[in-house]
Amino acid sequence: MASTGLSPVMEIENLNITPKPNWLELPREITKNILQRLCRLEKICHYVVDRSCGHLKDIYINKFGIDDFLRHIAQSASHLRSMRLEKCYDISTAALYEVVKNQPFLEELDIFHNFYEETEFFEHIGQSCSVLKSLKFSPYIETLDSKSDDVAFAIAKAMPKLLHLAILNNGLTNNGLLAILDGCPLLKSLDVQGCFYLDLDESLTQRCREQIKELRFPSDSIDNKFKFGDYAIHVQLRMCSDLDDFDLSLVDQI
Repeated sequence: MASTGLSPVMEIENLNITPKPNWLELPREITKNILQRLCRLEKICHYVVDRSCGHLKDIYINKFGIDDFLRHIAQSASHLRSMRLEKCYDISTAALYEVVKNQPFLEELDIFHNFYEETEFFEHIGQSCSVLKSLKFSPYIETLDSKSDDVAFAIAKAMPKLLHLAILNNGLTNNGLLAILDGCPLLKSLDVQGCFYLDLDESLTQRCREQIKELRFPSDSIDNKFKFGDYAIHVQLRMCSDLDDFDLSLVDQI
């Protein structure tokens, strides 16, 4: 083929290439409508869970999901190692009960959710997930109505093998913190950011520092590792089997 005599850069510039559409420039309402129609996304997630043949390992869902999907996971996957649910407003506590009940190998659980039966739920986690090493819990209601150590007492009683614990924006008091220190002697890290009912005197602070290597106190700035827009949808599922590793990550950001 004869040479055009043009440099490679000039040849590329002379090509008639139709630019790809910039989806970020679509009007907000149109993008929202597209995502609502794509919430056949749930069908894709069902398919991936089925495809895992029981080998689903990690799940992270942000502002997406309904009880039916979570119950499908509960029925189809019993080898989860890590589960994170953040602001999944349409998921009920009953559905969470069901999925946790079937996860004896769960090691890491992060939940940003409002519970109506907090004590029972955390006792349920301790009974069902005997190898749980890391627990992070925060309600998505940012204001604290009153003092309450119910969650702390339940965790101290049911999860003695915890290595990492974060209780954020909670009505935790000194009594609850002492119960955690007594009931979870293996803790390596403790995060109580936003627990402003704590009154950490010198004695309690010293005990925390002696027993736990990594501490984050109520006044520390809360670090939201995953931060999304008002209509963000993030679903990540990872599964592995003897044959291969498969990772599905779906993110839609408006």
